[in-house]
Amino acid sequence: MANTTLYNPPATSPIRFPLLNSSSRSLSFSSSFSHLPPKSLTFRMDTPKHNNNTILISVKAAADDDHDIDISLSPRVNSLKPSKTVAISDQATALVQAGVPVIRLAAGEPDFDTPSFIAEAGINAIREGYTRYTPNAGTLELRQAICHKLKEENGISYTPDQIVVTNGAKQSITQAVLAVCSPGDEVIIPAPFWVSYPEMARLADATPVILPTSISDNFLLDPKLLESIITEKSRLLILCSPSNPTGSVYPKKLLEEIAQIVAKYPRLLVLSDEIYEHIIYAPATHTSFASLPGMWDRTLTVNGFSKAFAMTGWRLGYLAGPKHFVAACGKIQSQFTSGASSIAQKAAVAALGLGYAGGEAVSTMVKAFRERRDFLVKSFSEMDGVKISEPQGAFYLFIDFSSYYGREAEGFGVIEDSDSLCRYLLDKGQVAVVPGGAFGDDTCIRISYAASLTTLQAAVERIKKALAPLSSPALV
Repeated sequence: MANTTLYNPPATSPIRFPLLNSSSRSLSFSSSFSHLPPKSLTFRMDTPKHNNNTILISVKAAADDDHDIDISLSPRVNSLKPSKTVAISDQATALVQAGVPVIRLAAGEPDFDTPSFIAEAGINAIREGYTRYTPNAGTLELRQAICHKLKEENGISYTPDQIVVTNGAKQSITQAVLAVCSPGDEVIIPAPFWVSYPEMARLADATPVILPTSISDNFLLDPKLLESIITEKSRLLILCSPSNPTGSVYPKKLLEEIAQIVAKYPRLLVLSDEIYEHIIYAPATHTSFASLPGMWDRTLTVNGFSKAFAMTGWRLGYLAGPKHFVAACGKIQSQFTSGASSIAQKAAVAALGLGYAGGEAVSTMVKAFRERRDFLVKSFSEMDGVKISEPQGAFYLFIDFSSYYGREAEGFGVIEDSDSLCRYLLDKGQVAVVPGGAFGDDTCIRISYAASLTTLQAAVERIKKALAPLSSPALV
């Protein structure tokens, strides 16, 4: 085979061989490529610099058009909706990085730094080599500290084997739903709700059952309406107090009424999301659902460190409950992520050591949040056609702007719903907020006041200026 080089290369390797002459450059391959049709092979020929006696040929096998890869996804995954808050926050961040001066009021993240005492504990953990795996459920040191906190602050008693520490409170909730719900079970979720609750139910092949509330009732559920929708399939009731997105706080008396209803149904459990418990404004007070008579055995209490201690990036939460349920959540975690960060857990121990309800570090942040809340409530109350339920906790304002729906904005189009209103505010006012439709109430938008007072003042001016050209239908 004159002027021909025979070579059998690995599929991922280039072929390198001597250049025999400039007029004859033919190639032959052995049977390793014989199963591939000619159109599936791509050739590239290069002559390396400083070596005119060698040529380099790369061979790439492509997929046959007749054998397309199956790119279908699980029906369970296809049933999920992406998080609207994450999507809008990411969009706003991208605009800022592109030089657009967007004010970001979409994310549920404190604007404060983690208190220095907590941060130092994490830094010291790294310096001291505390960087290895911890037990799946969390370190005994941290679980004991959590038990002490729950007993002293919440009036509920647990042992360390009834606690599982997770990578954020979101993981605690997800694992709890997966652990107790079977396909076809119903998860009762009062609306407005945190955007992830219905999707977590769907992830477990359960059915989210949305229980509407009213701004006139401060977005608190009606016990009679709750009882009217309970069926033999009802497995889990999710309560969030203080609430994301409304900032509503459930009074103890109302929780007791709910508990009396729950007690009638042996299958019905309660997941109490208490992540905002320390961000609360007097005279409102926090009550843990598990502390109510007869509720300990059927309540899964979720809490964490992200909100009160400004530790969102540390990713640490926890679940407390009866050992049977907590062990099931731990089993999921052992096959899912294993234990949480050893460094974050050391920092969490320091956080729980700051004193009752986080001590001065947390009370200082809460004072600032209250000042911001008061400013926003006053500012938006001055606008015609706007309805507000004053939040008693958390750092969100859930405002009814539906009086602006149906109006046409020049250069934008008709404001049809909360989604289009938020797009309009981002486009014309350069303020990022979240549509209420994502939380199950399309009449409202959510504004996070986890931003400086100066930033909030600028945001209010932008929003008012953007809405000024729109005459509210209620006023026409």
